[in-house]
Amino acid sequence: MSWHPQYRSSKFRHVYGKAASKEKCYDCVPITRNVYDNQFCAVNPHFIAVVTECAGGGAFLVIPINQTGKLDPHYPKICGHKGNVLDIKWNPFNDFVIASCSEDATVKIWDIPKHLLTRNVTRPKKELLGHVRRVGLIEWHPTANNILFSSGYDYKIMIWNLDIKEAVISNPVKILDAHKDVVLSMSFNTDGSLLATACRDRKIRLIDPRAGTVLQVASYKSHRVNKVLFLGNMKKLFSTGTSRWNNRQIALWDQNDLSVPLLEEDLDGSSGLLFPFYDSDTHMLYVVGKGDGNIRYYEISPEKPYLNYLMEYRSHLPQKGIGMMPKRGLEVSACEIFRFYKLIPTKSLIEPISMIVPRRSESYQEDIYPLTTGSHPALTAQEWLNGVNKGPVLVSLRPGSGAVNSSPQFLEPEPLMTTTDLSQQQGWGGRTPLEEKQKPNEIEDSRKQLKLEQKLPNNEQMCLSNGFDIFECPPPKTENELLQMFYRQQEEIRRLRELLNQRDVQIKQMELELRNICMNTG
Repeated sequence: MSWHPQYRSSKFRHVYGKAASKEKCYDCVPITRNVYDNQFCAVNPHFIAVVTECAGGGAFLVIPINQTGKLDPHYPKICGHKGNVLDIKWNPFNDFVIASCSEDATVKIWDIPKHLLTRNVTRPKKELLGHVRRVGLIEWHPTANNILFSSGYDYKIMIWNLDIKEAVISNPVKILDAHKDVVLSMSFNTDGSLLATACRDRKIRLIDPRAGTVLQVASYKSHRVNKVLFLGNMKKLFSTGTSRWNNRQIALWDQNDLSVPLLEEDLDGSSGLLFPFYDSDTHMLYVVGKGDGNIRYYEISPEKPYLNYLMEYRSHLPQKGIGMMPKRGLEVSACEIFRFYKLIPTKSLIEPISMIVPRRSESYQEDIYPLTTGSHPALTAQEWLNGVNKGPVLVSLRPGSGAVNSSPQFLEPEPLMTTTDLSQQQGWGGRTPLEEKQKPNEIEDSRKQLKLEQKLPNNEQMCLSNGFDIFECPPPKTENELLQMFYRQQEEIRRLRELLNQRDVQIKQMELELRNICMNTG
């Protein structure tokens, strides 16, 4: 007989949640009191946007991601809607463009300036007028540039092409009229060729968005669905909802057969909504409860039992909404694989929560950071509308790889010329940089850096350290900042050692070539 261990081998078994310290939180933020079932928060590597309380109309705040601590009560708002803002989403391919929808039946597209806001923004870049009732949900297409989906209380899903030059767009490129009630949730598969929706009529629909046809319908009576989510390339759907006895429930579905769920599990008897989040790189699923402080996380496997429970992050502070940082904005030196931004209206606080894989090594952990979705679109809007499908453009999260820039441009002084800048310029054309392509680039970058350092005066050489100006960049104030700086220095030392080893190998090769030339001439 074969012996089966009681535990399951996984590198994510010991993932734990770590709440940020008080200095790293966003305090005195007037979070909305609206009871609508949405996240009310959107995050990218530059900004955090949160729907706020506003007298007369709707507004939301856009705060630079590094501007933690107490918020000025007179901080400028984005306030162009005439009704309450119900949903906000950042453009996945432009960190300075955000979409918002409201009870005034409009969708607005906003340009966020790269400098700090000094006054309220009231004029949108574009205004989308098509819905006749309030718009409660918006989603950007995952691979096509400037394609936006909106869903309203007129039971319609509208597809908008934002490449159109007009500031006011009244005609969507497509209207999906397949629902008989309000759409509660929308989710795309990896290449954006399929759309899954959860409707108030308790049905899950799988839709071809370009053709407008419903491919499958799940009408399982014992599971009243609220949110639905595509699980990457696993060909599965995950949904949260309630059971017949009003218990909070999760379910897993086969994408090709929605008649009966593969898995069904009751969680608890709370009444709050469950928000699901999926990380396709680590195959980890996070379930966040609205109205409580818990975050459950699971690991998805292609075979039974499909859903493997890992652990639960618990907090006594209930969350009103939740935001999620894209992978390109994570702190890889601290082995952070996911980051939430928890809205706590009772304390007017936004609290970052990092999900961390405990590792002793200080170097880049390649096994937990595979190539991930970057900030470049795979398709233009017209290509997607013409029927082309493409997966997302992948990038590496390795520091200095050049494909990812997760630091705000307006908060840091511009360095004169660093190795990371040069590698960014060289790696910009190749959208999937691999380690084999990085090594020759690093050697060329280091040669250019040496030439620049020779031209600089001695005092300027002393001022520059690892691409930052010591006099401009403040010293670390907390233990966490000190550790982060230490990890960065360790990573830089490791990288320089690799460069030295490569140069030694090159020197030996050149010596051998010289000997061969001398022998041939002799």
